[in-house]
This record gives sequence, structure tokens and C-alpha cells, in this order.
Amino acid sequence: MKSQRARSSQPHPVFCTIVPPHLLDQVSRHGNDLFSRPARRTLERDATQRTRRQITTVRHGLLSAAPAPADVDPAERKPQRTIYDAQHTEQLPGTKVREEGGAPSQDASVNRAYAALGATFELYLSVYERWSIDGAGLPLNASVHYGEEYNNAFWDGEQMVFGDGDGEVFRDFTLPVDVIGHELTHGVTQYTANLEYFGQSGALNESVSDVFGSLIKQHSLGQSSQEADWLIGSGLFTDQVEGEALRSMKAPGTAYDDDVLGKDPQPATMDDYVDTSSDNGGVHINSGIPNHAFYKLAADLGGNAWERAGQIWYDTLTGGTLQADTDFAAFAKATAEAAEARYGDGSDEVEAVRKCWSEVGVDPA
Repeated sequence: MKSQRARSSQPHPVFCTIVPPHLLDQVSRHGNDLFSRPARRTLERDATQRTRRQITTVRHGLLSAAPAPADVDPAERKPQRTIYDAQHTEQLPGTKVREEGGAPSQDASVNRAYAALGATFELYLSVYERWSIDGAGLPLNASVHYGEEYNNAFWDGEQMVFGDGDGEVFRDFTLPVDVIGHELTHGVTQYTANLEYFGQSGALNESVSDVFGSLIKQHSLGQSSQEADWLIGSGLFTDQVEGEALRSMKAPGTAYDDDVLGKDPQPATMDDYVDTSSDNGGVHINSGIPNHAFYKLAADLGGNAWERAGQIWYDTLTGGTLQADTDFAAFAKATAEAAEARYGDGSDEVEAVRKCWSEVGVDPA
């Protein structure tokens, strides 16, 4: 029987960063202060924000998504973007520098954030008929230039926040569109399945964000599943780093291998599942397994991954059948059921879903 905690509809307080704490912790231990100091400061800021997020949620709760008003013409469902400049402070949101329909800024970070919020809004609306991340037109807000040498980007439950990086290990966090798509998808999960941010459900929470972050990038570039690089955070590392991205969905565990960052620890299958008490039970590490399953499904089905493969994952996330503590096996079963509901029993899509999970060592039955 599911526990009362698992059945609870109360939202879980989640503070989600694109760079996992295990990676920053590795950098913070390096002997060169150029690398270690910004990483330590980032970890400290993240810990403060995480605590603040938990306190805010306990005091005020999280708003549930309201249905999109029936009297709003779909053609009028436009994004409402506002970009702020934190001016290297930690005071949010900062000074308003661009809003919906406003002229481009002379600040490239502002313009990149604005464009990526739009790309995220566009995928969810045009492909999945979802009006913003809550399904009811939620305004999309973001702050750039957060802190000094801040090596991360995060969703705090209400808005996006981007650091500029330290220039030694990380570049500006507005550079990869999939980073922004990843973080905003934590908002979609917050308003739908509300997956608890611990253990396998937390790894699924992270994986869903990687999946849709990658789909947002592919959709904005017009790439097929075969043309996509399936990398998360490509372009974030400076030229000094031996690595191409934060994570690889195509080949988990191969995204980087560097003397400062260490080696990418993500497993691709359940054979290498990592049991750990750190990082909320390895949410950023074991997410490689469902990530790899989705990549295999998209590669098997071919074409544009946001269509059939993405539709199955979206139906699963929003279908109302997932428990807050859903594990890999239960999620796999739900994806097979979602594929059957949309495409029919015995369809190629259902068989492909079962195959992709089986190949990473998860039984969808």
C-alpha cells in the first residue's frame, strides 16, 4: 500500500540547480583557488537559497495550477516575459530591464534569457497545447547577473536565476537554451506530477527536465532526433575544461573527464545504479538511466523527438497517475500505458517504450 506521504497532494519544496552539487563539491576541493573559491561560494549560496525555498514553501505553500480560462482565445495565449538584472547582487529579482514586446537590450545575457523563455513557452504551447508552465498563462520571469562568479542557474519555484560563471570553469549560464528549458520544466513538474525530490522520484524529476530541456533545444533548432547532440549544457564549460557538457543523454558517463571536475559519474543502466545519501539520494547522478531510456526511445522512433517520444513523456507527466514517490519501474509502466492510450495496444510506440526501458534494466511491466 502506498504511504500517506506518497499519496499526499501537498507540493514538495524543491530548489533545482542545473550544476549538481557533487560537481561543485569536486571543484571546491581543488588546490587552485581560482577554481575552488567560486565553487565554494556557489555551494554556500545554493544552500542559503535551498533553505529559503523550504521556509517560503512551509509558510505559504505552492499555488496549484488553475485551468486555462475557457474564454481565452488560443491565439491570444502569448508569453509574458520579464527579465531583471540582479547587478551581481543576491537580491531578487533585481532591476527590470526588458519586458514582453520590448526592444532588445544591449546586454546579450538579457536577450538570451528572453529568447530562451520564449523557446520554452513555444514548445509547450505549439506541441503540447500547454499555456505556459502552469497551463494557465503563468508569467515567465528571469534574473541575470546573479551574484559574483556564481556558477549555476536555478528555478526557485517562482522564477529563473542565472549566474555569469567564473570564467575559469563555467561561462555565462544564459548561453545554452536547454539549461533554461530544463529549469523551467521543473516548474511544469511542480504544477503536475509534483515528483518528490529524493531518490528515484527525484532522479525522474531531474530526468524529465533534461528530456524537455533537450526537446526545447531541438525544437528551436529544427533538429531531428538523429541530428541532435543529446547534450545538456553544451557550451557552458570554458576551453580549459576537458568536457563537452554537464550530461549526455546519448552516452551517460561520458560528458566530461577533467582533472578539476573529475569524471562524469552518471550511469546509463541499472547495473551501475549509484546508492548514495548525497545530492538527495543521487538525483543528478541516477537521472542518467531514465535519460538514456528516453534517448533510446527517440532514436528508435526517429523523426522529431518532441512528437511521439516527447508526447508519451508529456502524457505521463500530466496524466495524473504518478505518485509523488514514483520510482523508475512505476514511471516506466506509466509511459507504456500512456503510449497505449494514445497510439493503441500493440503499436510500434508501445513496443518501443517497453524496449527502451528493458535496455536500461528497468521492467515496465
